[in-house]
Amino acid sequence: MELENHAEDLASDLGVDKEEVTADLQNLVEYSVPIDEAKQSLRRKYGDGSSAGGGTPSAKDIADITPDDSSVTVTGVVLSAGKRSIRYQGDDHVIVEGRLADETGTVDYTSWEDFGLSPGDTITAGNANVREWDGEPELNLGESTSISFDEDGLEVPHEIGGESDLADLETGDRAATVEVSVVECERRTIDGRDGETDILSGVFGDESGRLPFTNWDPAPEIEDGGTVRIENAYVQEFRGVPEVNVSEFSTVAALEREIDVGADTTTMGVGEAVRTGGVYDVEVVGNVIAIRDGSGLIQRCPECYRVIQKGQCRTHGSVDGVDDLRVKAIVDDGTGTVTAVLDDEITEDVYGGTLDDALEAAREAMDQEVVADTIREEIVGREYRVRGHLSVDEYGANLDAESFAESDDDPETRASAFLEEIDGTAAELEEVDA
Repeated sequence: MELENHAEDLASDLGVDKEEVTADLQNLVEYSVPIDEAKQSLRRKYGDGSSAGGGTPSAKDIADITPDDSSVTVTGVVLSAGKRSIRYQGDDHVIVEGRLADETGTVDYTSWEDFGLSPGDTITAGNANVREWDGEPELNLGESTSISFDEDGLEVPHEIGGESDLADLETGDRAATVEVSVVECERRTIDGRDGETDILSGVFGDESGRLPFTNWDPAPEIEDGGTVRIENAYVQEFRGVPEVNVSEFSTVAALEREIDVGADTTTMGVGEAVRTGGVYDVEVVGNVIAIRDGSGLIQRCPECYRVIQKGQCRTHGSVDGVDDLRVKAIVDDGTGTVTAVLDDEITEDVYGGTLDDALEAAREAMDQEVVADTIREEIVGREYRVRGHLSVDEYGANLDAESFAESDDDPETRASAFLEEIDGTAAELEEVDA
C-alpha cells in the first residue's frame, strides 16, 4: 500500500486533516520507522479511541493475543529489555523493547515510556495496545498503559536475558545478547541523519555461523578484533539477510576466551534457499546454464564503485571508469535458479588470466565481449558448488560468491538420493490419505 493510502485511511479513522497526517507519516518513514510502527505512533498522537477508554481491556494469555486485539491486559516475565533511539517528528526518542513471556508463549513489545523494565521482572501490563508486526502481534506500552510488578514472580519455560547464537537470530529481534569473534571489521564514514559519522562494519562469527554487523557508535573492543560479549543488540535486514546492529545503548565487553567460528555452512537446494528470502552463508550446487549481460570485462565508477554504462554512473554522471572483472552466472539445480555474482578474484580464476590479460585480449579483438565469451565457453554447462551470501528482492535472487568450484559430486549418486527423497515424500502423502 502506498504511503498516501495509509495516510488517507488514518485520516479517515482519526477524523483529522489528511495533509497533516501525510506529512507526519512521511517524516517518520524517512527516518526508517517501520510503517506499522509509524501508524501506531500517529494513532497515539491524534488520540485513537480504539486504544484507550471504552472499558477495561480483557486479560489474555500471550498465546491468545492476535493482531485483531486493540488492547489487552497481560501478565508475563520480561525476558529481555533494551533501549534504542529512533527519530520521531525530528527529535530523538528513546524506546525500550524486548520480549515478554508467560506459560503459553512469548510476544515482542515496544515501550514508549521508561517503566524501569528489567529481564526477570514479572509484570502485569494493563491497557497494552496491540499492533501487527510481520504478521504477528506486538505489544505497545505507552502513556495509557499501567505497569505493576509482581514480587512473587512467574515461572516460564523460556530463558531470561536474550542470549542467542548467531544462527538463531532473525530480522526483527531486539535486546539480543551474543558472544562472538570479530571476523572482519572496517571503519567507514557515512552520511548519517546528523551528517557525516563514523561507523564500524564487518562480520561476526561464533560456533553456529557468521552474520554481518554495523556498530553505530564505534566500540574499541570491536575495532580491536578478538572476541566480545554484546548486550542489547538488535537485528535488521540488510541486503536480504539479518544484520546485527550495535548501538550507543549496547554494552560491549572484551572476552578472554577464544571462540571457534564455525567453518561449516548450510547446504541447500536452490529453490529452498531462495524461499528463505535471504541467507548470509549458504552453499548450493547446480549447473551454470548461462552468464548474464554485464559479465566479463566491465567498468566501475571511481566514486561509488557501481558498474557504469557508456561512461555514465547513475549517481555521479559522466566519469572515467575503472576497469574490473565480474561474472553473473545463472545457476540451476532443477528446483530453482539463482544468479551467482563472482568478484574479480574468482573471475580471474575461471577466466584463467588477470585483468591485464583480459584488457590485452579485448584490444586484440577490438571487442571487450571476447572476455565474456571465453568465460562462457569455460563454465556454461558445468556443475559448480557455490558458497556465499544470498539476497532476494523484486529483481530476483543473487548469491554473492565467496567460493566457486566445479563440483566433484557423482551425478548418479545425487540423482538416486533425490529419487529416494521423492519416493519417501510420496509414501508419507499416501499414509496421510489413508
